[in-house]
Amino acid sequence: MLVEQWKYHRFSILFIFIGILFYWSFAYQLERTNFTKMITLWGALFLISYKLIQLTPNNWKLLAVGGLLFRITFLFAIPNLSQDFYRFIWDGRMLLEGFNPYLSLPEVWIAQGNAPIAQAQELYTGMGELNGSHYTNYPPMSQLCYFIAALFASKSILGSAMVFRILIILADVGTFFFGKKLLKTLNLPEKQIFWYILNPFIIIELTGNLHFEAVMVFFIVWSLYLLHKGYWYWAAVVLALSVSVKLIPLLFLPLFFQKFVIGKRKGFDRRSLTSGLPKLVGFYTVIIFTVFLTFAPFLSGEFFLNFKRTITLWFQNFEFNASIFFIIRWIGYQIVGWNVIETAGKILPLVTIIILLALTFFRKNRTTQQLITAMVLGICTYYFMSTTVHPWYIAVPLSLCIFTNYKFPIVWSFVVIFSYTAYLHPDFKENLWMVGLEYISVFTVLGWEMYKNLKEKIFLNNY
Repeated sequence: MLVEQWKYHRFSILFIFIGILFYWSFAYQLERTNFTKMITLWGALFLISYKLIQLTPNNWKLLAVGGLLFRITFLFAIPNLSQDFYRFIWDGRMLLEGFNPYLSLPEVWIAQGNAPIAQAQELYTGMGELNGSHYTNYPPMSQLCYFIAALFASKSILGSAMVFRILIILADVGTFFFGKKLLKTLNLPEKQIFWYILNPFIIIELTGNLHFEAVMVFFIVWSLYLLHKGYWYWAAVVLALSVSVKLIPLLFLPLFFQKFVIGKRKGFDRRSLTSGLPKLVGFYTVIIFTVFLTFAPFLSGEFFLNFKRTITLWFQNFEFNASIFFIIRWIGYQIVGWNVIETAGKILPLVTIIILLALTFFRKNRTTQQLITAMVLGICTYYFMSTTVHPWYIAVPLSLCIFTNYKFPIVWSFVVIFSYTAYLHPDFKENLWMVGLEYISVFTVLGWEMYKNLKEKIFLNNY
């Protein structure tokens, strides 16, 4: 028995070593226009992660160390798949110099030639004219991370990237800690946390490309653990911090209704109103108040105008890696002859809200696992309806699905690589065949899992 365990551990250590070499190649040698090399490394790294979890599912120390080493491999790398981090550095340095990053445009500072931060032209060139011509829409907790990087590396782009990376790695450590505890309290296999921790998509998109969804995910998972343990007040505070990293968790708020108002009771009654509803109102109040506190230092009439303008542009002007919207866009071209994004960008969010309300009131969300399942379906509905779905967005449904019976976000985290075929075109033009292949894969697995879960539910109800 010991000999067999050592054999598995030996193979796992070998896989970790090979994984480090592949991640090193991805971080320091890959050009994003070389899609053949990208998808080869991507597929190989997914295979390595799968084999690691398969060979030593219960050796969490070995797997955790492997996940940490994979992340540390990126420490000295400049992101090669995303330019967003240049804007993060810009915002952080503006804060360090005492300027409100929500009130000015990088392009104006560059045009005037009086930017108050180091490497301004290099940062502007890195972020690109499109990013530099829009007001920042990153919430205050994200800005705090950018400020920390500026505090430690105000004159080095690589130094700032390293600080970002350390913060993101620490967030993933927190997600591992609370995610593992939540799985245990839900009586689910603790090894499922490694579908997040060892997932190459998470390591490359978050640690590698410096997207702060990692920090948001940490706060969401921590909040769910606190809520499950009964500490709803602190769960509200922590969930508010996740909102202040990215606004996305606001979508989850309606879904908490049944968890608070009905809970373990058989249905909605007068007792639900007298005991559950005040807690729900308190939960929402704490979230709103905490979010307000984080935004308070930046608030002004000009802030609201600029923030709203950027959010509106996001829904009605930008389009990338969409699913349902691309079908609507094609139909629009056939009927009216032009891109209907402005109209669709107003209607699709309303459809999302209707579906979220349906999940809130017509689906059982009383237990923590049922609530998280509704969150997975809700956030994926939002992305299916969105005009823009950048690869790193998938981090949220992926992190939540490990607590549910749905695993299609894991498949999505693999096939989302097809969206990077856009870099093969000089003008960043998407290959719609590749986008179609991505979403056909996702919807096929989602449909199968919905059918399987419904079948199991019917079986359990009959027996």
